[in-house]
Amino acid sequence: MPAIAVAATFTAEWIEETLRFWMRELGLDLQIRFAPYNQVFQQLLDPAGLLASNRDGVNLILVRLEDWSRTGDPPALESNVEHFLASLRAAAGSFPAPLIVGLCPDSPAFLASPGNAAVAERSSARIREAVAPLASVHLITPGELSRLYPVPDFYDPHGNELGHVPYRPVFFSALGTLVARKIRALRTPPYKVIVLDCDETLWSGICGEDGPDGVRIGPERRALQEFMLEQRRAGMLLCLCSKNNEEDVLETFRLNPGMPLRLEHFAARRINWDPKSANLVSLADELGLGLDSFILVDDNPKECAEVGSNCPEALALLLPGNEREIPRFLDHVWAFDHLETTAEDAHRTALYGQQAERRRFEQQAASLGEFLAALNLEVRIEPFAPARLARVAQLTQRTNQMNFTVIRRTESQVQSLLRSGEAEILTVEVTDRFGSYGLVGVMMFGSGDGALSLDTFLLSCRALGRGVEHRMLAHLGRLATERGLQYVEALFHPTARNRPALEFLRSIGAQFEAEAGSELLFRFPAAYLAGIEYKPGEARPPAAPARPARAPLSEERKPVDYARIARELNDPEQIARRVAAERRPAARPNGDGAAPRTDLERRLAEIWARLLHLPAVGIHDDFFDLGGHSLLAVQLLSEVRRQFHVDLSLQIVYGGAFTVAELAKAVELFEIEQAGSGEYAGLLAEIEGLTDEQASELLARERDEGL
Repeated sequence: MPAIAVAATFTAEWIEETLRFWMRELGLDLQIRFAPYNQVFQQLLDPAGLLASNRDGVNLILVRLEDWSRTGDPPALESNVEHFLASLRAAAGSFPAPLIVGLCPDSPAFLASPGNAAVAERSSARIREAVAPLASVHLITPGELSRLYPVPDFYDPHGNELGHVPYRPVFFSALGTLVARKIRALRTPPYKVIVLDCDETLWSGICGEDGPDGVRIGPERRALQEFMLEQRRAGMLLCLCSKNNEEDVLETFRLNPGMPLRLEHFAARRINWDPKSANLVSLADELGLGLDSFILVDDNPKECAEVGSNCPEALALLLPGNEREIPRFLDHVWAFDHLETTAEDAHRTALYGQQAERRRFEQQAASLGEFLAALNLEVRIEPFAPARLARVAQLTQRTNQMNFTVIRRTESQVQSLLRSGEAEILTVEVTDRFGSYGLVGVMMFGSGDGALSLDTFLLSCRALGRGVEHRMLAHLGRLATERGLQYVEALFHPTARNRPALEFLRSIGAQFEAEAGSELLFRFPAAYLAGIEYKPGEARPPAAPARPARAPLSEERKPVDYARIARELNDPEQIARRVAAERRPAARPNGDGAAPRTDLERRLAEIWARLLHLPAVGIHDDFFDLGGHSLLAVQLLSEVRRQFHVDLSLQIVYGGAFTVAELAKAVELFEIEQAGSGEYAGLLAEIEGLTDEQASELLARERDEGL
């Protein structure tokens, strides 16, 4: 079963509960498994270890630099960092699952030394630099963590001393949440389009009432526009959708040239009085994209509800009513997260601009054949090159309509497929008189039993309707013939979105079509396939397959309430409380539930109840019967030290029955011993200050009083 496999330089099991919570929230079925304590190097180098054998999951490595300099030796730390990076490079090139590396903060005491602080900064920079080119490695830094989920008092010195648990539980809630965000971005198809309302969204005020020059662009709206501009740079398409007079909106952009967003930043717009759901359908048809790749951002709850009702595939985000909350809200909408961007992402809006030019040119042509002849289409099919890894993986994640098997792969999984020797990869780039479409197609296939068997065949929707898919299959037919293979076999996995791919396969004319479980198997004679050509008729079909007005929700995208997460689960303390509230309460132990007898027992019982998330505990209830475990015991003793200044060892936990009553006795005994040692030390000091005669007189008096 796919897993989140965790290796750390410290005791990290506290993160498990938060990860489990988020996997439930996100609808991701991933187990959480831990490597043995402090086995990072061993796990990275072991070809049979937990991380190497985690084929379909995610590997998580948590590193605290301080742990590689336990003796305070800066050269040793830097040497360990280089060893780590060498091991990481090897793992990135061989592990089938992607790697998330979390750089965790060092303790304040460690960083108080200027030498330690300097070497930690150098080492962090070295890791960031070395990880950047590793496509399958994704980094979490202390800066990113503190910006999104700040925990000011994160360090637990007593927990570190007792069990090498250097952080408070709330910090593990923050860390687990950011890890979950990265995992969601790795395993969930990305959104592609952001549709923005205008009045009270892009600006404060109503341009039709306040006038185009009367709207306000305060710091919060400016932050929103800058955020959306960054999303565009990351490859998202921006669109406008506003119930307004179009000229008022256009004039608002013209009269406010200082706004970060300008009209040329938008790929399409719908400014009219139609329902927004109808406008989203229209935009989806124009862009050739499914509604499940759309995010609507609007200030009006009625508009969001209307879109949610009529276009449930789209994500409708209602902005906070208090504009001061907008920047933080956007920062915590996980649907906007991007792990990385490709060259195609940076030019996506320009590519769709070219598409608009092609559509206008097509409308002027007398026939589809004339249009294609004048298009000067060039299709380049080449073997996979490592520089194209990110784009190939991205296409498997993004392409839906012309996709035979809809197998989604991360960069690590693409690399693993190539290393295994089980498949070859061909990439497809297309250009025409209007410019380059970019890398738009991928074919993955293997050979055996007289056939070339397709694992993946996909083509971006912006290249559909041009005969590119025909040239791709013809290339495979020629390749199979050259290798002496008789057939080309294509497996088809039906989804709600890839009906165009099925119609294309059936239009080619397979030798036979057979059911293979829930899938279909098509077999084409290689020689026949090598000769196929696209011969458009006189009537022009649409460039991209028509999308139904209301498509079913994609089985790949689980419904996630991103707005609720952004509003209610954006703070580590909030998250920790929610995680605790969903914890299954432990069965009531066989203790008598006796109430505390002293103030000390009462305070200790309150600590136990809070850590165990129980309404109350009896003073004779056993800690482990209540659901406690070793990590909670470390946290409990750390809290006792914090409140009572009593330094107890873990021996009290495992030395016998561990109850509130026994813990209270241990605290009292420690306090008595500390007080007794102080009195004894004072008495010795007093005696040492006496002369021999004074000491003899004191002893005689004590003896007489004792008689």
